[in-house]
Amino acid sequence: MPKDKKHNKREHNDRHKHKSKKDHKRKKENRSSSSSSSSDEATLPKNIVLLKILEDRRIKDELERKRIKEELKAKETPEQKRDRRLREKEAKEVRRRQRMGWDNEYQNYTDQDNPFGDSNLTSTFVWNKKLQKEGLKDVPMETVEAINRQKQMENKLELEKVKKRRIEREKERQARDEELVLQQRQKEAAQFHEWEKQEDQFHLEQARLRSEIRIQDGRAKPIDLLAQYISSTKLEDSSAIEMQMHEPYFILTGLSIKDLDDLLVDIHVYIELEKGEHMDFWNDMTIIVKDELQKKRKQAELDEAVASRRGGIHESVVKDVTGIFRNKTIAQLDELRSKIEDKINMRTEGVDISYWENILSQLKAHMARARLRDYHQRKLREKLDLLKTSNPKEEEYNHSLQEPNKQPDKEEHVEEKADISEDIHQRDSFKLYDEGQYSPKYITSPTMLSSIINIINEDEDEENLGNLRQELLERNQENSLYSQEELQMRLEAKRGMSGDEVEFSVEMPVDNSAAIQLATDKYRPRKPRYFNRVHTGFEWNKYNQTHYDMDNPPPKIVQGYKFNIFYPDLIDKSKTPQYYLTQCEDNSDFAILRFHAGPPYEDIAFKIVHREWEFSYKRGFRCQFHNNIFQLWFHFKRYRYRR
Repeated sequence: MPKDKKHNKREHNDRHKHKSKKDHKRKKENRSSSSSSSSDEATLPKNIVLLKILEDRRIKDELERKRIKEELKAKETPEQKRDRRLREKEAKEVRRRQRMGWDNEYQNYTDQDNPFGDSNLTSTFVWNKKLQKEGLKDVPMETVEAINRQKQMENKLELEKVKKRRIEREKERQARDEELVLQQRQKEAAQFHEWEKQEDQFHLEQARLRSEIRIQDGRAKPIDLLAQYISSTKLEDSSAIEMQMHEPYFILTGLSIKDLDDLLVDIHVYIELEKGEHMDFWNDMTIIVKDELQKKRKQAELDEAVASRRGGIHESVVKDVTGIFRNKTIAQLDELRSKIEDKINMRTEGVDISYWENILSQLKAHMARARLRDYHQRKLREKLDLLKTSNPKEEEYNHSLQEPNKQPDKEEHVEEKADISEDIHQRDSFKLYDEGQYSPKYITSPTMLSSIINIINEDEDEENLGNLRQELLERNQENSLYSQEELQMRLEAKRGMSGDEVEFSVEMPVDNSAAIQLATDKYRPRKPRYFNRVHTGFEWNKYNQTHYDMDNPPPKIVQGYKFNIFYPDLIDKSKTPQYYLTQCEDNSDFAILRFHAGPPYEDIAFKIVHREWEFSYKRGFRCQFHNNIFQLWFHFKRYRYRR
C-alpha cells in the first residue's frame, strides 16, 4: 500500500513538471507574439486590435479553466476519480445513442433495466441473414451502421409526417364539430324563435278566449268588447253585429279613471301579442283613451286654475277648439296638424308653446276618432254586403217593406252641404240598423207578403214547435253542459283511453263554506268539470291460476285511477291544485281523494280503493297541471308472494 502511494505521488509530480514546462513554453510564445504584434498595432485598424485582444482573453480563460481542471484532478480521491470517469462514460454513451437515433425516452434504458427484457439492449444487433440477403455481409460495420442510421432518419421523417397528418385530421374534425355545434345552435335558435311565436299566439288565443267567456257570463270588460269588435267577422254572431252599430270609442263612455288606466294596460298587452296586426286600430284607441284620461283628470281637479294651467287651455276655450275640429275630414285635420307642428317648431317669440302642444294632442285624438269612424263605416259596408250575399231573397223582401218616410230636416241639409260623405255614412248606418232589427214590419195586407213566404196556422206552428223541443231534448247534452274550452279539455283527457279503463264519477260531499266565502267577491263558485277513469284488470296470482283460465277469467279488480279535473277559469294559476288522501272512517278498504284548487272552484272529492300507490313514472304515475287540466294518474302496487 505505501508503495502504491509513492508511485502515485511520483506520477503526479512528473505530470506537474511536464505541465509547468508546457505552460512556460506557451507563456514564452505569447510574450513573443505580443511583442511582435505591438510593433504592428499602429498600422492595424482598431477593430482588428479589438479582436486580437478578445482572442487573447479567450485563450487566457481557456488556459485558466484547464489549469483549474487539472488541479481538481490532482486533488481528487480514487473514488471521485472513478465517479468522474463513470459520468464521462455515461455521457459518451448518451452521445453515441443520439448518433444511433435513440429518442430521449429510451436514453435511460440499460441492459439490466428496460421494459423489453433485453440484456443486450445497448449492444448493436446484427441481422446476419438480412445482411446476407441484401449483399451487405462483407461490407464494413461502419457502412452498415450508416445505412441503418439513414433508414432510421427516413422512418423518423415518415413518423413526423404521419403525426402531422393526424394533427391535421384532428383539426379538421374539430372544425367540423364546431360547425355542427354552430348549425345546431342556429337550429335551436330558430326553433326557440318559433316556440316564442307559438307562445305569443297561445297567449293571444287565451286572452281572446277569456274575453269570450267574460262576455258570455255578462261580466265583459272594455278590452273584451274591443277585442270582439276587431275580430268579429262571422255573420252568424248576432252580438258582434249589434256591437258594430256604434263606433268602438263609444265603449269609453262612463268609464272611470281606474278603468281607463286598466284599459290602456290591456291595449298594450294586445299590441305586444298581435305583433303588428290591427296596429292602426290599437294606436288610435290608445290616443283616444289617453285623451279621455286627460279629460277625466281635469274634471277631477277641484281648482279650475290648476286644471287650466296643467292642461294649457282654459275651460272656456275647450268647446271652441272642439267645434273647430268637429266637422273636419281627415285630410283637413292632417293639414291643420302640420301647420300646428310648424308653428311649434318655429319657436316664434310670443307664441304660447304649451297651448299649441295641448291643441296638437287634442287634434291627434280627433284624428284618431275620425280614422276609427271611417274604419267603422267600412266594416258596416262589409257586413251589409255579407248580409246581402248570404240571404238575397230576404234582403229583397225587407227592401220591399221599407217605406221612404225619411224627410231630411234643416240640420241634415246643412250637414249635407258641409260634408256629403258624413251623410252617406249615416244613411248606411240607419239602413243597416233597419235590416238588423229584431221586430219585423207590421203587415197590413196579404199583398205585402212575398211569394217565398209560407203561411201556417197556429196548430201547425204549435206542432212544429213541439217537434223542435223533442229534438232538442233527444240531442246529446254534452254541448250544453260543457263550454267549447271544456269540450276540448274533455277530448284531450279521453285521448289514449284503453279497453281496460272505464269512466269513474263516485263523488263524495265536501264542505265548501270556506271556498264560497273566498270566491264570492269576483266569481260565482262552482264545482269543476272532470273526466275520470278507473283501470281494471286481472290479477293472475296462484289461486286464480289454479281456479281460472283465459276462457273463464277471474273477476277484475281495480288496478289504478286517472283523474282529469278541468280548471279553465282559475283566478290564481300560479298555484298548482293539490290533492289530499284520507282513509274512510267506516271502512279501511276505501279512502277519500279530495282536490283543492282555489276560487272560483269548490273542492271536489271521490271515493277510491285504499291501497299503496306506485309513484314511479315508468309505472304510469303522473301529477301535473297543464293547459288548465290537473292530471293525477296512478296505479296500485302489486304484491307478489316470495318464499
